[in-house]
Amino acid sequence: MRYLALFLPILMFADPAKNAELFGVFTLIPPVVAIVLAFVTKDVILSLFIGVFSGTYLLSIMNNGVLMSFVKGFVDIVKRIVGSMADSWNAGIILQVLCIGGVVALVTKMGGTKAVALWLSKRAKTGVSAQISTWVMGLFVFFDDYANALIVGPIMRPITDKFKVSREKLAFIIDATAAPIAGIAIISTWVGLEISLIKNGYELIGITDINAFGIFVETIPYRFYNLFMLLFVVCTAMMGREYGSMLAAERRARTGELHSSKSRMVDIEDKTLEPKEGIKLQTSNAVIPILVLIIGAFVSFYFSGLGSLEGEALKKALANPFTFETLRETYGAADASVALFQSALLATIVAILIGVYRKIFGVKEAIETWVKGWKTMIVTIVILLLAWSLSSVIKELGTSRYLVDMLSDATPKFILPATIFILGSFISFSTGTSYGTMGILMPLAIPLANAVGVSSGLEGEALHAYMIVNISAVLTGAIFGDHCSPISDTTILSSMGAGCNHIDHVRTQMTYALSVSAISIFVGYIPTSLGLSIWVVLPLGFLAVILTVRFVGQKV
Repeated sequence: MRYLALFLPILMFADPAKNAELFGVFTLIPPVVAIVLAFVTKDVILSLFIGVFSGTYLLSIMNNGVLMSFVKGFVDIVKRIVGSMADSWNAGIILQVLCIGGVVALVTKMGGTKAVALWLSKRAKTGVSAQISTWVMGLFVFFDDYANALIVGPIMRPITDKFKVSREKLAFIIDATAAPIAGIAIISTWVGLEISLIKNGYELIGITDINAFGIFVETIPYRFYNLFMLLFVVCTAMMGREYGSMLAAERRARTGELHSSKSRMVDIEDKTLEPKEGIKLQTSNAVIPILVLIIGAFVSFYFSGLGSLEGEALKKALANPFTFETLRETYGAADASVALFQSALLATIVAILIGVYRKIFGVKEAIETWVKGWKTMIVTIVILLLAWSLSSVIKELGTSRYLVDMLSDATPKFILPATIFILGSFISFSTGTSYGTMGILMPLAIPLANAVGVSSGLEGEALHAYMIVNISAVLTGAIFGDHCSPISDTTILSSMGAGCNHIDHVRTQMTYALSVSAISIFVGYIPTSLGLSIWVVLPLGFLAVILTVRFVGQKV
């Protein structure tokens, strides 16, 4: 009868753990409402808004009546949206999204996108090579998943369109080479968080002299979902086989209908951004600004991270500024949102200078074009603001804590990594954040894995190997759930970058993500936790991916 407390005018708990105990299963209402409505209504903005409101209503009803809570809940939504915009990280993300939209608009107006498309089209002879080229470009932008989603889509869209590759498949390739590659890159905007969580987790079991980066590197072969997903993309492209909703989307695209008949995300390109008649199409109009964006991001990450270092770490970095260790430390400490905004702003200036120098447009027209590029991102910004607001509601309600308390009981040794992977997947799917899921699970998974391993008689290298498997399960489970979630910012950005209806992207991608996750569990985590060598498991997993595409998939 503890749920009767929901309707009593008692003081609201500020502690998410206490809220999780008080609200119980009702903490799942906001993410479930948002996710279910997204699939039913096909309108992600409405779904997110109602999801946020259901959460603010629950929080308001603690101190107000049923009717007054409608008013209080609405007011709370406004506060959360404003709070999301006020957060420095979120503000940086908004600015980089808008600014990169402006850069793409300038590049398009100068004919750069069309020139690159023409150049690639001479080399991309088929839809297969177009998809592989998109995959390779995704690997190239390995340092940040946001940058990957925002850069790859607009450049490759004209190529995949030419060869009648569906927007859903393009969005899938972008998403499958965003977080999966950024999560295992040894120099990226992710590595700092991952290393710090590993270090803190070991401190909880009394080990303080651990080499957290060394452990991070050891987990890479065990990142089954990341590795298998990267291969899966190549297999579907090379074999020309698809299944599930993606098969229907690809067959539809071959008839010339690249989008579904439903409403879709607004494309970055519009008629007002088409290059002028008579302009000489030069690939450098696109290549130079994009290179400035990418190289500028590397430089910005470095100096942003350098400015965040303190004490001994800063001294070592200044003494050896370009060593691998320094690059790892600086990239790990960098503020990705600000760094990408800085690089996008620099790319904007370069693009304007090129356009003015080549007499494509004047400064005034260039700025107007840049602002038009910002306008194409408004829908994305609205979705991000609502997604962040939903995340804040979920955090305050204690949704994640409830899930962990409910599902993280002691389990047999061989099943623990798979359980952690599934738990991480469920939390990240419900909350839309891989970072948050890692932060929640790692402090629980490391002590739990250590306790289960010791009680099972493991010690020395065997215990260490078992710990590595469980740590990788946290990191990959968080990415898998985030990869599927319709309220994840990277999923949203991948839809936007591909110019694809967001729900269509989620629906078509989910079948593939579930397939790869099943292989990760049954061919990856369970066998390794039973003692099978990773160098046997990996080839078996790769073979399972190939066989799945070959025998489950059908020719488009």
